[in-house]
Amino acid sequence: MLLFLASVALLLIGYVLYGTFVTKVFGADPNRKTPAVALCDNVDFMPLSYWKVFLIQFLNIAGLGPVFGAILGALYGPVALLWIVFGSIFAGGVHDYMAGMMSVREKGCSPVYLVEKYMGRNTKWIFLSFMTGFLLLLGAVFAMSPAHMLASLSGYEFHWWLAIIFGYYFLATLLPIDKIIGRFYPLFALLLIGVTFALLGVLFTNGTEFYPELNFSNQHPQKLPIFPLMFVTIACGALSGFHATQSPLMARCLKNESKGRAIFYGAMITEGIVALVWATLGIAFYHGSPDLLSAIQSDGPGGVVSEISKNYLGYIGGTLAIMSVIILSITSGDTAFRSARLTISDYLLKDKTSLGHRLLISACVLSGGIALSFFDLTVIWTYFGWANQTLAAIVLWTASFYLRRNHRLYWITLLPAGFMTAVCITYIMYDKIGFRLSLDWSSLVGCIVAIACMVTFVVTANRSKK
Repeated sequence: MLLFLASVALLLIGYVLYGTFVTKVFGADPNRKTPAVALCDNVDFMPLSYWKVFLIQFLNIAGLGPVFGAILGALYGPVALLWIVFGSIFAGGVHDYMAGMMSVREKGCSPVYLVEKYMGRNTKWIFLSFMTGFLLLLGAVFAMSPAHMLASLSGYEFHWWLAIIFGYYFLATLLPIDKIIGRFYPLFALLLIGVTFALLGVLFTNGTEFYPELNFSNQHPQKLPIFPLMFVTIACGALSGFHATQSPLMARCLKNESKGRAIFYGAMITEGIVALVWATLGIAFYHGSPDLLSAIQSDGPGGVVSEISKNYLGYIGGTLAIMSVIILSITSGDTAFRSARLTISDYLLKDKTSLGHRLLISACVLSGGIALSFFDLTVIWTYFGWANQTLAAIVLWTASFYLRRNHRLYWITLLPAGFMTAVCITYIMYDKIGFRLSLDWSSLVGCIVAIACMVTFVVTANRSKK
């Protein structure tokens, strides 16, 4: 229990202290007009109240990551909490804040434009293709997972639920942001927060031991390596490139730069707390990693969510908890497709508010997502994990170039960028989706590439000052 409370306390302290420091490094200006005010079009650009922007941002970035990812990460034992805490403070929070505020400074633009501007024009089409494909992949994952959960819950066929979810995605992608997202998503976010605290309350009062084996050794029953696998498995609860695709949505609705820390950094810290809760629930409910692994192998992370929720909150409360996770996935899926529409529109269309143009782009991106939904979810999820963290590394490198160009302290983004570069290179060298080298050789290659990139960045930075 003390480890959990200390972890939450560190996240809150990190928000206050390090979040404030990051804000000062960036140089947020409360007197500067934001895109929501200067470019208001009542479709994608429009000022929304701060509490709405925060709750929508939190719901958009969460997805299944702080639930499914945290449950899978819990197989490694309490060491997973260290990555959630320090990852959220020094990597995820910085990543989300910089992605959001750079977008605010650049007229609400997508990460593709930022990469092109700060890392060179030659990267534009490569990164546009990568990010569009990533968003379609993610939208398919966030359609298939809740469809499976709804099929299990209701008894109706998976494909019927999938069709309903994609029909909803089409509307949410097409309509102005205040019609569905601005109206209902804050309520959904409150439901998720309420259910999370309800489960936590039961955990505190039922006498269950939080961490049966309280040490930071690798407790994974299959002895899968912590580095790099845990840092890819636990993504949205600590650091996720997906967040960079969502931040521009709220960058177009933020009324004042001074609220950027609360909106972008604060939403990441809140998500970190949710991930802490689910990782702890996974360890405590199953009394350690072996039984948790058996439950995951039997019914998947969705089955784990269902069993924990119904056992702790009863049938009605448990159903609400399951529905909150389903909603969590669906709401992130639709904003993934919306982000894909905005990204493509920014490069292909001058008139982005035209209903006909929005209809055409929405139909195209949804068609791509539907096509991907015919593939095996397990395979898609595997590729999504690596692509997600690769995107996070790219955005952190972009933020480093941004800070360097503006003569600000770039180490706050350079260090996590280097670390995630090592993680992603090692992962693709080691994992079955990549080159399948030994862990030692993979780690060596990953570290060499990361160090070489960082040294090159620092040397060129010093030369530019002379």
